[in-house]
Amino acid sequence: MAGSTERGAAASGREQAGRPSLLRAINDRAALELLLRHGRLSRGQIGSMTGLSKPTASQLLSRLEAAGLVVGVGTTEGGRGPGAQLYEINPAAGHVAGLDVTPARIRVAIADLTGRVVGEHELATPRRESADTPGRIREAVRAAAKPAGLDLADLAHMVIGIPGAFDPTTEQFRYGRHLAGWHSPGVLDQIREALGLTVDVENDVNLAALAEQRDGSARDAGDFVLLWVDEGIGCAIVIGGRLHRGSTGGAGEVGYMPMPGAPLPHDVSRRNTGGFQQLAGAPAVLSLARAYGVGSRTAPQAVARAVRATEPRGGAFLDELANRLAVGIAVIVSVLDPGLVVLSGAIPMAGGEALRSRVVDELHRLAIPRPRVVLGDVPANPVLTGAVHAALDVARDVVFTTT
Repeated sequence: MAGSTERGAAASGREQAGRPSLLRAINDRAALELLLRHGRLSRGQIGSMTGLSKPTASQLLSRLEAAGLVVGVGTTEGGRGPGAQLYEINPAAGHVAGLDVTPARIRVAIADLTGRVVGEHELATPRRESADTPGRIREAVRAAAKPAGLDLADLAHMVIGIPGAFDPTTEQFRYGRHLAGWHSPGVLDQIREALGLTVDVENDVNLAALAEQRDGSARDAGDFVLLWVDEGIGCAIVIGGRLHRGSTGGAGEVGYMPMPGAPLPHDVSRRNTGGFQQLAGAPAVLSLARAYGVGSRTAPQAVARAVRATEPRGGAFLDELANRLAVGIAVIVSVLDPGLVVLSGAIPMAGGEALRSRVVDELHRLAIPRPRVVLGDVPANPVLTGAVHAALDVARDVVFTTT
């Protein structure tokens, strides 16, 4: 019994000893999150926002400064003494890479721990099967990191956005037969080995939704869907603020959804055989535009030309396109009943308000749920922006762990 009592006391002692360390880690993370959100803060401001005493806040900042996570950057206006010192996140404490991969190119952005982009690069890729996908990824990332004086070893994490999905149970690429070089078994492990860092792969439309959630039209939206209409069609589903990927990573692959007006596919493994894709993907939109006499080289250009057109045929083309999009959205919202639908991708952005308002009118005729429908609001490349955000989420969890 005595031995048992001693072991219990020892275990209790270890538990008690662990509590201050855990509390310090929680306070450190809270302070770092405040600095990310607000930028430069003084010791007093951090103490006030966290509820910590001045001595505890001072010890916290000294600890974070010694760990290389924060740096002193001047003083408050008119302030004197240690309490006037301003602190911010040390941007050099970690870097990440975000990638947007399509059949034609690889776009890379390198960001520091604050989210500031410090390097970018675009690498054209052949539209044919290649055994050296890891090599192309490595080449593109190195080229993006070089202007900032960084190399692969300086990166804490990388996220790759692709037009398809990786099955989380098998890490096999699905829903993207058009993306060359990604179908060989173990390709993700090969990329990790080639770069020597942790790598995640995410569906490109999911990353666009993450970007809209953080920086764009879906801020503060708990439940929303993002419909991406470009060369292909995809949908991201966010429920309770979290992405819903499905059991095999294929949630939101609505391009394959059977649709009225499109022939039922008999082999969905063939490219562009899905009903929604055949009605509203870029090839279908370009064909529809030409049928209405709105000729152009690409689908987004045709849509933009129709918006500017004064002839009735431009408006008629937009009416038909809006109807096709609204039919697909009606199916989605009838199942999910989201509060918000974000239209994104080159085609909705080219159509702007003229197309969005038409989609809303058609949707209200087709579906009982009436979510708010808005255009995407993330400038430049939302997939790349989302990839950087996803990489930073992982990197900060690692770098900000002070226990």
